[in-house]
Amino acid sequence: MWIIYAIGSAFFAGLTSILAKCGIRKTDSTVATAVRTVVILLFSWGIVGIVGSAGQIGAISGRTLLFLILSGAATGASWLCYFRALQMGDINKVVPIDKSSTVLTILLALIFLGEGISLPKAIALLAIAAGIFLMIEKKDAALKKEGEGASWMLWAVGSALFASLTAILGKIGISGVESNLGTAIRTAVVLVMAWGMVLVTGKEQEVKAIHKRELAFICLSGVATGASWLCYYRALQEGPASVVAPIDKLSVLVTVAFSYVVFGEKLKGRALAGLVLLTGGTVAMALL
Repeated sequence: MWIIYAIGSAFFAGLTSILAKCGIRKTDSTVATAVRTVVILLFSWGIVGIVGSAGQIGAISGRTLLFLILSGAATGASWLCYFRALQMGDINKVVPIDKSSTVLTILLALIFLGEGISLPKAIALLAIAAGIFLMIEKKDAALKKEGEGASWMLWAVGSALFASLTAILGKIGISGVESNLGTAIRTAVVLVMAWGMVLVTGKEQEVKAIHKRELAFICLSGVATGASWLCYYRALQEGPASVVAPIDKLSVLVTVAFSYVVFGEKLKGRALAGLVLLTGGTVAMALL
């Protein structure tokens, strides 16, 4: 059953990228992230109310609460980096780098969670890494070396690093609490962090200036993110992080498909080969 939740997480995560991209064409990414988080908070606590798990808050241990807070902080940092990169670069370039968090997540799960890795899984992991490498165009790597246009890549790399920490911290924290409640608590942490960044950077006035069309897309992306989170942390609670995380990263397939339809962004031969390797390796990780 957890595999179904992981697939649902991937679908909604892929949809999130497209909706968010539509909502940050003119709106500052930090402001958009803060607004999205409000939607996600309402969505997640609404689910908590429906399943009736709010009464369990008092029973959460200090250790579990600490890791939920740390996971939320890592998520907030990952979001701020990701949507900044998404605003500056093409979806088909940003997403593969962000998905490289899969490799680091598996390694961290091996080290800190004791989730073993067999030779077949190691080969699948190499396939995932190779696929990500191929999806990063040579000219993008060259630009990074020259220091031109490298900013979006740095933001994307930061997103991947914090995303991997999110999975590990979330796995530890979610083990002692109902998954929907854990997601809601984490979202509250992200909300504080996101709006804190808005205030620190002095962008609070930009909230009122958001165009209605972009606001609608930002809110829809928040709903999609909320659905993705609920699926992801339910899957993470029931299944191994080293398998759940790779399945979740299949959201790249949804993103690539929608980016072609909505933005006309096409994958070239090298990137397409990378996508095949990334997908194959991820599926293998789930089945082995």
